[in-house]
Amino acid sequence: MIKRVLVAAVSLYLPVFGLGQTGQQPIRDNLQYTLQVPYPVEKIPAPKKGKIKNVILLIGDGMGLTQVSAGWVANRGQLYLEQCTHTGMSKTTAANKLITDSGAGATAMASGQKTIYHAVGVDTAGTDLHTLTDIAKRNGLATGIAVACSITDATPASFAANNIDREEEEEIATDFLNSNVDVLFGGGRRYFNNRKDQRDLLQEMNAKGYQVINSTAEFLSTRQAKVLALVEDGQLDTAPKRGTAFQKAAIHTLDLLKTNRTGFFALLEGSRIDDMGHMNNLPGVVEEVLDFDQTIGKVLQWAAKEGQTLVIITADHETGGLTLLDGDKGTGYVSGKFSTGGHSGVMVPVYAWGPGAEHFTGIYENTELFRKIQSLLRLRQRN
Repeated sequence: MIKRVLVAAVSLYLPVFGLGQTGQQPIRDNLQYTLQVPYPVEKIPAPKKGKIKNVILLIGDGMGLTQVSAGWVANRGQLYLEQCTHTGMSKTTAANKLITDSGAGATAMASGQKTIYHAVGVDTAGTDLHTLTDIAKRNGLATGIAVACSITDATPASFAANNIDREEEEEIATDFLNSNVDVLFGGGRRYFNNRKDQRDLLQEMNAKGYQVINSTAEFLSTRQAKVLALVEDGQLDTAPKRGTAFQKAAIHTLDLLKTNRTGFFALLEGSRIDDMGHMNNLPGVVEEVLDFDQTIGKVLQWAAKEGQTLVIITADHETGGLTLLDGDKGTGYVSGKFSTGGHSGVMVPVYAWGPGAEHFTGIYENTELFRKIQSLLRLRQRN
């Protein structure tokens, strides 16, 4: 386990979750953190240009350039993220707001259409949209979603459900009965088996052919093609308390999906960077970014062996309006401040690695991520 140490009294954080709202006051103006023991970053050469069989989309929820920079300084000036060969910038605005939320931001990437604030998987009129998991499945690809939050939360819901309001998580849970996503890993068990309507969606998912799993250890040992792993009632624990659970679950998701000879599309989300940003918790932000980066490293190693996998890393939006005030990449010391307890409207980075990575340079709307992935996987829209 990597040892960390806080160099300022930063434990008295109040639970200020902005849920995308702007104007929240930061809890502290000058936060400090030091990573005591960094992790090594090995060079992972990208495969030569060739056929794209699989696409892995990694979303760092709330991860802007400053969050990446804070992790880079803390880990002594090195991240696996830097292995990516091509970079771009994504505009995150929602259809009706400059500053988006995860629902509208993820829906744009999942469907190629901008939607209204707080909507998931629907257009501005509330009409259901076909998302990348829908279209990939209809084209014979396997699909998977692994997240560190509830699978009914805004980002995963945008790829597998349809609702005008991301807060309707019990309704969103019912959509997974018809989503046909092959592998699902995350939290949110209570929305399936502790519901107001008394339905047990876990039994219903099992009747549809899913192996229903309640622990990370059980998930890591399964070889089933259709899996619903809800390992917590709510979200997974924060880093570093959750250890390597999400990192291992992400790779196991890929191992399960690769058995489909046609290929796959996978969404992997470092979900809790966003939560730490809402709390203005700088140490928490850095810990989550570093856990996400180590997940990226394992994904790149996996993809390098496979050879036909495009890896894309981006964010749905930035959270907290984080600014770095000082730091020392020789010692891993970082100092910063937040300007909001909500989201900001800045563009977010896009990183790409593997065959097709060159298509992700430039500045573009977040909807273009859908179009680029659809084109590179040669996915036809089928009714």
